[in-house]
Amino acid sequence: MKTVLTHTGKIYVDTEHRLEFLTVGDYGKENNIKADFLGLTKEINGVANTEVDLSKKWVATISTQKGCPMECKFCDVPKFGFHGNVSIEEMEWQIRNIIKNETVRNTDRFNVHFARMGEPTWNDNVLAFGLALRGVVKSAGLIAKTVHPVVSTMLPKANNKLGNFLQVWCSIKNEFYNGEAGLQFSINSTDDEQRNELFDSKSLSLAQISQLANELPMPVGRKYTLNFPVTSQTILDAKELSKLFDREKFIVKITPIHETASAIENGFQVTGYSDYDVYRRFEQPLLKEGWDVIVFVPSKEEDSDRITCGNALISEEKI
Repeated sequence: MKTVLTHTGKIYVDTEHRLEFLTVGDYGKENNIKADFLGLTKEINGVANTEVDLSKKWVATISTQKGCPMECKFCDVPKFGFHGNVSIEEMEWQIRNIIKNETVRNTDRFNVHFARMGEPTWNDNVLAFGLALRGVVKSAGLIAKTVHPVVSTMLPKANNKLGNFLQVWCSIKNEFYNGEAGLQFSINSTDDEQRNELFDSKSLSLAQISQLANELPMPVGRKYTLNFPVTSQTILDAKELSKLFDREKFIVKITPIHETASAIENGFQVTGYSDYDVYRRFEQPLLKEGWDVIVFVPSKEEDSDRITCGNALISEEKI
């Protein structure tokens, strides 16, 4: 297994098991987030690379599939192909490796994102592992005040069990974790034609996603998230979003689309690491519509380290 050091953590690339996962620290929400509803009102005009403290917040991002069948045009993972689902044991193995290779044994918050490689809703092992995660973390030697798992989904149209998966995950979030878990929908655009281009026509239509969203229970704790990785080309109509989704159930998260090889090859205009203007034009109409909005800005170093979503160093390896 190869370990790649980054400015904020490590990426693990295991070609034998066809897995990739990572561990990072966080710069602190006051440095990389604008969220008026949380009292974080400063516009983020670039994020400085500073030391991170895993004892405050520790983020693990693990793979749920070996590659991915979704073919998203901004993502490098499809270049690796698709080699099946990750087992519960392999998810546990990723978490144990992440913990054992650090010296920190106490943290305020341990976030686990099912988001490195794969579409998690294709793999029911994610649900079982979500229930086992606290015990795995503890037995691996980490004392965490909060363990916070997050499922991010591209909402695949071919998955006829998608609705059931989401209902079960919401139950895990709301009841088992008492709200201390996350669910994120990758929406990316309020225009179906643009979404088809981004997701290679493999994601549900906005109307279908809206229907699924209406069937979800009200969230306990933090609301569910509508994620928009944006470029200057992104279509984000705040009024249309309000027609589709309930502001009492969902918040909106805006990030830059990341500078993956695929994003560059497919002509996406990656921007927003040093100038808030690109976010402001999306954020302000949403705020006027009454949405809770989080703008999350990574540092340029984090993106160049390829820890951000859509990257896969394993796609460049010879298997």
